[in-house]
Amino acid sequence: MTKIEAVLFDLDGTLLDSALDFHFVLNAMLSQQQKPAMSLRTLKQQVSNGARAMVSTAFSIDEQSADFAPLKEQFLNSYLDNINVKSQLYPGVDDVLDYLDTHHIPWAVVTNKPEIYTDIILKHFKLDERSASTVCPDHVTHSKPDPEALFLACKQMSVAAENCWYVGDHLRDIQAGKAAGMYTVGCEYGYLNQDEKAIDWQSDIIINQPIELIAHIELHLKRPTSQSNL
Repeated sequence: MTKIEAVLFDLDGTLLDSALDFHFVLNAMLSQQQKPAMSLRTLKQQVSNGARAMVSTAFSIDEQSADFAPLKEQFLNSYLDNINVKSQLYPGVDDVLDYLDTHHIPWAVVTNKPEIYTDIILKHFKLDERSASTVCPDHVTHSKPDPEALFLACKQMSVAAENCWYVGDHLRDIQAGKAAGMYTVGCEYGYLNQDEKAIDWQSDIIINQPIELIAHIELHLKRPTSQSNL
């Protein structure tokens, strides 16, 4: 593959540093109950594991606790009310997306984040009209690591999956990308669990910051077809 038909991105931990809002909301809840605050570092190690893991870790309770479901509901409602208070795109993301737009390489967002949150975020950062496709769990039967969402994005963009890149910060992203036959990019700067290493995901390449993606794309496009796969 020398031609790159499209680049697909995960959202949280890849394009968006959403942990800042999660941290704000959870610590407000903990303060209401006069419980000690949760460190941002600890929270970031749970973001990729979802709302259940974040609530469970913050309040030191398991999902079987009678308090768990009400706390999770409160967390999700409060997050919706504070979804763009502190979150921000990672440094360099705007440059990467501008590069793709300039070189007429369509890009899409394929995330396990529900549509109700994703739509608000993309509109806030004015990415909704730029993204060629946005696929959330609401749009498919099976979420990542199943490749269904990636195939749907490709269908909506009229591109071949084998000519696309998928960029993500979790093992399931890389598994989904590989299952779809895509070239995979692991984001080491994202929300890795404690003691987790991006190299263990066996993605085609790893980046330590978003801006590095541009150089990898340029290098890839210049390679002869026989050497295009790293």
